[in-house]
Amino acid sequence: EELIVYENLPINRYVLRNSVTGDEKVAIFNDKQEKQSENFFDKVNNVELDVKEKMPLLEWLANNFKSFGTQLNFVTNKSQEGSQFCKGFGGIGGILRYQVDFGTLDADDDDDDAAF
Repeated sequence: EELIVYENLPINRYVLRNSVTGDEKVAIFNDKQEKQSENFFDKVNNVELDVKEKMPLLEWLANNFKSFGTQLNFVTNKSQEGSQFCKGFGGIGGILRYQVDFGTLDADDDDDDAAF
């Protein structure tokens, strides 16, 4: 229902294109990840990925949040609670529409491990 985002979220959204296969993928990188060249390289085809689009994730969310049926709320890090949110959740979080039973999710994960 609600998406909560730090007002100065330092994360960018990329659309990367593989010039060999023509495939496109969306990638989300922080400043540190943007400096790592391996994030822009396809090891399978041994080719550098073309940056088709780059925009701040915050801007993309502001333009697209309605299409996901959610509300967008901004948080500042100038309050104790806002600072804790930014440090604890990395500046992005949400309030879910439906309750999640994590016990059930853990049980499913255990079943998958047993198969191997």
